[in-house]
Parts: sequence; structure tokens; C-alpha cells
Amino acid sequence: MPTVVVMDVSLSMTRPVAVEGSEEYQRKHLAVHGLTMLFEHMATNYKLEFTALVVFSSLWELMVPFTRDYNTLQEALSNMDDYDKTCLESALLGVCNIVQQEWGAAIPCQVVLVTDGCLGIGRGSLRHSLATHAQRGDSNRFPLPFPFPSKLYVMCMANLEELQSTDSLDCLERLIDLNNGEGQIFTIDGPLCLKNVQSMFGKLIDLAYTPFHAVLKCGHLTSDVQVFPRPEPFIIDEEIDPIPKAINTDLEIVGFVDIADISSPPVLSRHLVLPIALNREGDEVGPGITDDTEDENSANQIAGKIPNFCVLLHGSLKVEGMVAVVQLGPEWYGMLYSQADSKKKSNLMMSLFEPGPEPLPWLGKMAQLGPISDAKENPYGEDDNKSPFPLQPKNKRSYAQNVTVWIKPSGLQTDVQKILRNARKLPEKTQTFYKELNRLRKAALAFGFLELLKGVADMLERECTLLPDSAHPDAAFQLSHAAQQLKVASTGASEYAAYEHNIAPLQTDFPGSTAERM
Repeated sequence: MPTVVVMDVSLSMTRPVAVEGSEEYQRKHLAVHGLTMLFEHMATNYKLEFTALVVFSSLWELMVPFTRDYNTLQEALSNMDDYDKTCLESALLGVCNIVQQEWGAAIPCQVVLVTDGCLGIGRGSLRHSLATHAQRGDSNRFPLPFPFPSKLYVMCMANLEELQSTDSLDCLERLIDLNNGEGQIFTIDGPLCLKNVQSMFGKLIDLAYTPFHAVLKCGHLTSDVQVFPRPEPFIIDEEIDPIPKAINTDLEIVGFVDIADISSPPVLSRHLVLPIALNREGDEVGPGITDDTEDENSANQIAGKIPNFCVLLHGSLKVEGMVAVVQLGPEWYGMLYSQADSKKKSNLMMSLFEPGPEPLPWLGKMAQLGPISDAKENPYGEDDNKSPFPLQPKNKRSYAQNVTVWIKPSGLQTDVQKILRNARKLPEKTQTFYKELNRLRKAALAFGFLELLKGVADMLERECTLLPDSAHPDAAFQLSHAAQQLKVASTGASEYAAYEHNIAPLQTDFPGSTAERM
């Protein structure tokens, strides 16, 4: 994920620090030393990461926009000037603008704030901003929480005792709380010196910038890979005591599926899978970079001559049009696939599904999938002209059933008219008449619309009195029987008023009647 480094260049950062030796150091020099260490680490292990550098005092300035050129970032550290008082709110507001203009509001971002713990004075200070936080409207809201997924890391060029002597630590902790608790405060352990600053930035690197190395396995074939960006632990909301769930360092491929079958599934995150080549001595020669261009080229040439399963897998998935299903942990799966950046360049990607035995319903349970050879006949057909997916669900979905919906009065009127039309054609339409009558009866009971049942019963009794002399005698009996059953159901106090009960045709002895045949 992108990183924004926010550097405090106020006058308080120029305070001298007592360091062994003749050279005089300021707190700003300690911060530059720590950031140089961070940038060197990212250039070696996170060279695909985009990083921006922002400086601030009472105003803020974008020194280096988002870039992968860490030499430019390190040069900018040596060209920073000193300015006036600290105004942290304006700097955080600037971070919001920079990230949203470049990445929008959906891409997670890490913000590294480097300061000495001085909160500023007067209007615009952090104390003033936090004191007026509750009285603000939407037009001048405090920039935290950030409008994008983020983690805020505060690197204090001060030790814990110095921060606790004032309310600086409490105010900085309030910043983390306002960012939904996403972030952490780092302080210097012991006296202010270069060694302790390196130790503090080393803790940040271990927490947020350690590359995720894993072993990709498929049967007897293995490959050391780096997954970028580092997969974040996933917390299952349904659990009573949610525990962060992290993926294993052993990524085992359990099968292969056609792209058309897996379609475009919902995923938690997407990651690049980069092979890590090892030379004969076992040292890593990729994907990191070296300081010397010639050494880098020779290392890449060595890596290119060593067979690598990750390269084989990428080429195979691209040619065959398939994805590899990979197990990330107990009942947690993902997929490996080839994604093209352009016509000539493609990358091996890994997408993480939601944890669970059945992340994709149309594939069924992952543990029950098996090879084609285990099937009695090829589920894809002899000519690859069919597919066993999607699997049909066992339970019929509510939206797939013919449910009765009366959103408008015209819908109810249509259903009642359909019953009356069939009533006038009895006994020929006896089966259809009772089918529509039971459908309306169930819907009325489900909605609690008991007055409808009584009203339809009155209509059927009226139809019975309007029957012509030429009508079949069975029609009058069926209409009277149906009207009586509806009246009983409208009371809701009889076993015939149960929802599961169906009104059956009255059995008569008239020759040629439909009820007799049924």
C-alpha cells in the first residue's frame, strides 16, 4: 500500500541533542537518519511501493510526490529548510488531499508522521484542534479519521519520559483513537542518539514493512516467493471473540479450475506473487535491488538461468486459461492467476477469498472438489462443450419461487378476477380454480389479510346464486364448499385455518364432474 511520510520541520526540531563526538546534532538530523534507514530498506525490499514526502510547520508542502525512486526521496531529506511553529492539523489535511487526488478513497495507505512531540502553541496547535473537535461541523471537520483506509504511525524524536512530562503523549494517543485505533506511537528508548533512533525505526520496519516471504507448493514442486503487498490479517465479524486470521507461509496449490468456471469472484485483496531466486550458496538474488547496476544485472542473469516453478506456473496458467486454487490456511482459500498489464507484460497474481469452507457458492465446498479422473464420465464433455458449474443450490431461493406479491391494488384485483373466471367455468376448471384459490388463501394468511378471505367467500356465494339454469349442478356445490372453507379460515380459530392446509375439491357423485375424476 502507498506510504506518505510527514516530516516536522518546525523550529522545535532544531533543538540540539547531546551526542558523543565533536559533531553537533539536532532532532531533525536524527529524524533524517531514521528516514534514510527506512528508505534504504524499502528500496531493497519494497521497491514496488509508492512513497511521498510531505514537510510541515504552520503550513505544509509536498516535497516529493508519490514515486518509486528512493534516491529522490533521500535527496529531498537533505534539502529541507527550517520554518516556524507546529500545526499538525494542516499537515493531516494535506495528507487527505494528496492521497485522495492520487489514489481515491478506497486504496489503503500508511502515514508515517515524524515529529518531536511538540504540539504547537495557540490557535492551530494540536491541543486547540482536539479541544474544538466536538464543536465542529462538516465544513471544517478534523481530518481524522482519514477518508480512506489507513494506519497512522507516529515516530517521536523524544523518549517516553520527556513526552510524559507534558500532555503530548495523551494528545498523540488521541490521534490514534480518532483514526479508529489504526496505528501506533513509537518513542526512543533511552537517550537520544543515532543507535536508539535506528532501533525505533527498526520496530516500525518489523511491524509494517517486513516483506512477506512464503513457499509456493504444488506436489513435489516448490518455489520461494514474495507476496506483495503484505497480506493483512482478516478478522471474522461473526465470531463472538474475533481473532485476526493470518495466512500461512506455506501456500499449497490444491487444484486447477477453468477461468470461465470461477468467473469473477468476490475477494478480500489482491497481491503480486514474485519469485525469489536463490544462487548456489543459498543467498537471495531477487526480487530486491543492489546498489551497483552491474551487480544487479549479473544477479538477474544468474536468476534467469535457474529453473523456477513460479515462472512455470505463471506461463501455464496464462496459456491454458486456468486459475490455481491455493490453500491459505484451515478452511481458507485463494486463487493464483495471470493478469496482463499490457499486451506484452503480465504478472502472477493471488486473490484471497473470504475464510470459510464454501467461499464461492457456485463451486460448492472446496474440500469436496476433486480431479476429473475421479468422475465416472468427463463432466466437461468429450468436446469440452459443457461445464459442471455452477452447482444448483439445494434450497430454492426466495427470489426463484412464484411468490404472491401485492404491491399495487391492481395485482390483488387480478388474482381475485382469475378465481372468478375459473369459478364460472366449473366443473371443467375445477383443478385450476382450487390451485388459484389456495394460492390466494396462503398469501392472505401470511399477510394477516383475513378480511380478504371473507370478502372472496362472499363473492363466491354471490356467483353461486347467479349461476344459469344450464350450469352443471357440481358448480354450485363446489362454490358453496369453497366459500365455507374460506369463511372458516378467516376466523383463524380452526385447524382448517392453518397455513399448511389446502382446500380440496368437494367429492360429488355427479357423472362427468372433475371432482369425481380427481
